[in-house]
Amino acid sequence: MSAKFPEYKGLDLPNIAEEMLSYWEENNIFEKSVTTREGKEPFVFFEGPPSANGLPGVHHVLARAIKDIFPRYKTMKGFQVKRKAGWDTHGLPIELGVEKELGITKEDIGKKISVEDYNAACRKAVMRYTHIWNDLTQKMGYWVDMEDPYVTYEPKYMESVWWLLKEIYNKKLIYKGYTIQPYSPKAGTGLSSHELNQPGTYQDVTDTTIVAQFKTIENTLPEFLQNQGAVYFLAWTTTPWTLPSNTALTVGPKIEYVLVDTFNQYTFEPTKVVLAKKLIEKQFGGKNNFEVTTSEALSSYNSGDKKIPFYRVKEFLGNDLIDIKYEQILDYGCDFENKQDAFRVIAGDFVTTEDGTGIVHIAPTFGADDALVAKQAVPEIPPLLVKDANDNLVPLVDLQGRFRPEVTEFAGKYVKNEYYPEGEAPEKSVDVELAIKLKTENKAFKVEKYKHSYPNCWRTDKPILYYPLDSWFIKVTDVKDRMHSLNKTINWKPASTGTGRFGNWLANANDWNLSRSRYWGIPLPIWRTEDGKEEICIGSVKELKEEMLRAVAAGIMSEDIFSSFEVGNMSEENYAKIDLHKNIVDEIVLVSPSGQPMHRESDLIDVWFDSGSMPYAQWHYPFENEQKIDGNQSFPADFIAEGVDQTRGWFYTLHAIATMVFDSVAYKNVVSNGLVLDKNGHKMSKRLGNATDPFTTLATYGADATRWYMIANANPWDNLKFDLEGIEEVKRKFFGTLYNTYSFFTLYTNIDGFAYHEEDIVLEKRPEIDRWILSELHTLIAKVDKFYEAYEPTRAARAISDFTQDHLSNWYVRLSRRRFWKGDYQTDKISAYQTLYTCMVTIAKLSAPIAPFFMDKLYQDLNTVTGKETSESIHLADFPKSDARFIDASLERKMENAQIISSLVLSLRAKEKIKVRQPLQKIMIPVDNDQQKEEILAVSNLIKHEVNIKEVQILEDASDILIKQIKPNFKALGPKFGKEMRFIAAEVQRFTKEDIIKIEKYGNISLEINGKEITLEREDVEISSKDIEGWLVANEGGLTVALDVTITEELRKEGVGRELVNRIQNARKDIGLEVTDKIRLTVLNFENLQHAIQENKAYIMSETLTQELVFVDALDAGTEIAFDTIISKILIEKM
Repeated sequence: MSAKFPEYKGLDLPNIAEEMLSYWEENNIFEKSVTTREGKEPFVFFEGPPSANGLPGVHHVLARAIKDIFPRYKTMKGFQVKRKAGWDTHGLPIELGVEKELGITKEDIGKKISVEDYNAACRKAVMRYTHIWNDLTQKMGYWVDMEDPYVTYEPKYMESVWWLLKEIYNKKLIYKGYTIQPYSPKAGTGLSSHELNQPGTYQDVTDTTIVAQFKTIENTLPEFLQNQGAVYFLAWTTTPWTLPSNTALTVGPKIEYVLVDTFNQYTFEPTKVVLAKKLIEKQFGGKNNFEVTTSEALSSYNSGDKKIPFYRVKEFLGNDLIDIKYEQILDYGCDFENKQDAFRVIAGDFVTTEDGTGIVHIAPTFGADDALVAKQAVPEIPPLLVKDANDNLVPLVDLQGRFRPEVTEFAGKYVKNEYYPEGEAPEKSVDVELAIKLKTENKAFKVEKYKHSYPNCWRTDKPILYYPLDSWFIKVTDVKDRMHSLNKTINWKPASTGTGRFGNWLANANDWNLSRSRYWGIPLPIWRTEDGKEEICIGSVKELKEEMLRAVAAGIMSEDIFSSFEVGNMSEENYAKIDLHKNIVDEIVLVSPSGQPMHRESDLIDVWFDSGSMPYAQWHYPFENEQKIDGNQSFPADFIAEGVDQTRGWFYTLHAIATMVFDSVAYKNVVSNGLVLDKNGHKMSKRLGNATDPFTTLATYGADATRWYMIANANPWDNLKFDLEGIEEVKRKFFGTLYNTYSFFTLYTNIDGFAYHEEDIVLEKRPEIDRWILSELHTLIAKVDKFYEAYEPTRAARAISDFTQDHLSNWYVRLSRRRFWKGDYQTDKISAYQTLYTCMVTIAKLSAPIAPFFMDKLYQDLNTVTGKETSESIHLADFPKSDARFIDASLERKMENAQIISSLVLSLRAKEKIKVRQPLQKIMIPVDNDQQKEEILAVSNLIKHEVNIKEVQILEDASDILIKQIKPNFKALGPKFGKEMRFIAAEVQRFTKEDIIKIEKYGNISLEINGKEITLEREDVEISSKDIEGWLVANEGGLTVALDVTITEELRKEGVGRELVNRIQNARKDIGLEVTDKIRLTVLNFENLQHAIQENKAYIMSETLTQELVFVDALDAGTEIAFDTIISKILIEKM
């Protein structure tokens, strides 16, 4: 044990972090945090796996700080917390990055580069930045086992994923379907609905839109539309590129429609159009249209006139239009199945009159709703599919997002300009070219730009298409009710995310599109015959080997390609012999029960299924570690945390898989953290130049200050406006205060040789100020424990910070300062040392989960001398326990009164520019009851000392002296009461003295406003006290203080004495005197200075350890002093 507490010359948080990090590594502290809790109740934490092919940002510091706090807290609470790291190694982020590096597209794979070489490149790229992630993890103090992480591309992990898929398959929850799915042409794969709902996928875009004219076939028109000449249906589309694939128009059966006679604004030809009655204003409401009341009035129109008349011919219901046929709007001579049933009007309940024309253009190949309504029609409306070179039926747009050759003049053109390589997009998009074509052909009624929300691929940031795909699905719709009910048992922080964003998503969940048309990922383990009538889902390597041997026996395969793999041998060396990726398993051909060859379905699975499988796959369950899952040793998680975007990602897939396979939640508590924005509230990005480098931040400010700032500044689930000045402020205010408190403690304890070897001074024998701070300390312990337990670290950090700054430093240490440096080493001084030591050790423990480095350093610096605890690190120590014996609510209330009254007096002094060192005569405090009177009188000496006044006068009836005034708080009233605010304000102005007392005392008051009773809260008004002559008045809550600001000559002289003491103390420090050194003091005479000093001589000499005081008329040496009107010199000599 050290004899003295270490002393430092400044606060260097980055250096402390480096020092403690080395200590942790040398002494295996992280490992011991797990091993020392062996046999204790487990607290299960899941690490959401990052992808190491990208660099970490400052938002990862926040996310990892949140994930670190609760395992540290639970470890200190006695739980065993195993923290396994993980790497997400498959999926689009990796593939797209590799393609960019290699200068290839998806179409080049298998041609310019083999699948094997491509996958090898992905395997190499995915772990590229592992060392940088590990470095950030260490430097920010995030404890997670990086030595033994789970890696999603490892055979063991992939085998567990296959097992999960087979479990779901056996429950008949996996099926194959040809449906319209979100599809990313730039990524070359379909997307699941939860990927499409990632934050930021829907973006506002301005597109060319067309209200197209579809010419009816006259002999199919009902009688009421006969003999009208050419009749057109108007249908609006925001995706003109889908018009070549149009095969139907949909109307609402109960919607009222009208026939309007007018002229086409582009060709000036007469035209009769059908649209919804409610949308006439939308289509004809511009300044260039005007309505006429007779058809004859239309004849006044001349071709080319800017203003176009229109006339309502007749009205009818949508039901009357069903089965009318029309001419194909863009006919490229394509033959397709059941063409005779296309190009007709059908009914659809989804049609609205909110926008457009009330008639919906239907292209079943490019819209899920379109495909559904087309299928429901009798006879069915066929999709426009043509045959490719291999006789496969395909849409008019290919998988790269280009028109096929059949769409002659547009063949090869991308349907979205965003799909072109950078710099190659044409000036006119396909939509614009189609609009021009339709205008010239008298098939466009209106063309205009329109701003709307359109989904983009979450990884390529390019627009998606809805596209017909042959995909494998998980039947989430069969289990969504169970998922929804299980979700109600999860503690979401914030709760609104669980009930709202996530709960609503579950309630309306669609089937999960599992298929991905990619190369680097976990292959779908389903083998099928060519006719699709026989299939098998493989759930393990053992099962795959058995099936391969059957295929070899049937002559379909020549050998078992995994022959060297030993079934049942779980060693890493054995599993290193196999690879389950696409380039390997696609070579495996199995045999069906009827003897037919079965090839693997070519798709990979959604990478989100990979990460959602981690609770089981990280342990290679069920092939190893069965008790971890079946015995609930490591499942479900007690706690997880990731960004709010994971409600559509990892949170969702964890929950879905756990529900389907185990009928369980995957996690019990989840913190959904918000975004890290720049200080102006903008999203950080390298492009905008507002991104903050996490390594520079940690190196400059230290991990402790950075973590504390991030946690204390905003709740984890709120967006954080990240400002480096905020970290500096936290460093100064919280860590600086704690460092200064420790430095003050060591300054005096090292002089007196305090090492806490004495018995604890019993509580009853400690001074009231000690009992108060210990009461507040134990109240704090209870609060912080409760906040951590409730996953509310922000409230914990703020409570600790407030205690440290307001109670410990600004009140306890300041008021107890004399006890540390004056007097003998007896009970009072020992009590002060013990009390402050206890406070610092406890603060360190309470804060350790958030600020792990500094708090461990503080703990060790204190404990190394006293040896009161045996833990090598604060992170191996027990969390403090609140002891009710120490808590004195009455004492806390009394001291709170003292703090508020002192604060009010100090604010009045500042307002009047009267220094605290200048004594004043008295304050008056009105009270409501005897208890309040007694509690204030009990701390009156403390108040007098704190604010430097001579007298505290209690007023039991201050109505004639202190007059309260009230006015409305319009900022609070406006949002709450709106238009009624002015009536309430008028009523407030009429408040009597009794009304003011009532709202102050009870916190609210009932008023009758315009016949309605409303409740006015205390914050809805502003109450103040009128100043009285010679006094200043201030109030806060239920306390009011009046300060006598008259300074008598006697008070002025005492103020001079106190100012002089301050200057002498500063001068002592400047010349390097020890706090115990006695001095000879020489003072240069100035006007009445000597007289003022003589009257306060005993006080001055005692406070400054002056043994001899001399006045001189001339003084060459010494220190100049100046305050108020006094200019003088003092000379200090050590005796």
